[in-house]
Amino acid sequence: MNWDKLRGKFIVLDGPDGCGKSTQIRLLKDVLKNSGVPVLVVRDPGGTMIGERIRQIILDDHHTEMSIRCEALLFMASRAQLYHQCIGPALKDNMCVICDRWVSSTYAYQAVAGRLGADYVLNLADTALERTWPDLTFIIDLPSDIGLERLGATPDRMEQKPAQFHQQVSTAFVELARRRHDFRIIDGSGTIQEVHEKIREEIATYVDV
Repeated sequence: MNWDKLRGKFIVLDGPDGCGKSTQIRLLKDVLKNSGVPVLVVRDPGGTMIGERIRQIILDDHHTEMSIRCEALLFMASRAQLYHQCIGPALKDNMCVICDRWVSSTYAYQAVAGRLGADYVLNLADTALERTWPDLTFIIDLPSDIGLERLGATPDRMEQKPAQFHQQVSTAFVELARRRHDFRIIDGSGTIQEVHEKIREEIATYVDV
């Protein structure tokens, strides 16, 4: 596979809590670096000084009064700064950017599970961001109960939401992915290496088009 074709591409890994995104991002980063492709890995929310402060506010479990609308706006603010400061410049430098979460998360968590509505969130993204959608998004699909079991002993404010909320999130990710040609659904129930191989197979299909 010609990994060079991922230069200047914006790739996102997303999915429900505990699906294994961080591990798969690390493995993909290693493959790209070993193939000589310059790569930047960022996380959303976060990735900048401003974004990390917003992340602390969003995930702090003391902020129980935070509304879903406030969540969506904070996520989008962090994202806008991340694209302006990190992602956009890296893409212009012909790097491959891999991001942990993006607009797909706000769609699943706030638009669907939080009942803000898809139109509200997607219009907000179109207004707030220089770019709404990546070149390629992987949704790691895993039942929410399995994902939640993988979380640490001190779940953050988002992770503490009710089980039904997380079930709706998982369903929303898959439904969104099925409607978009630039999304790929990856079965997250296998071993770490099996999931990694599935991602590589989908990338091979993408770059050979």
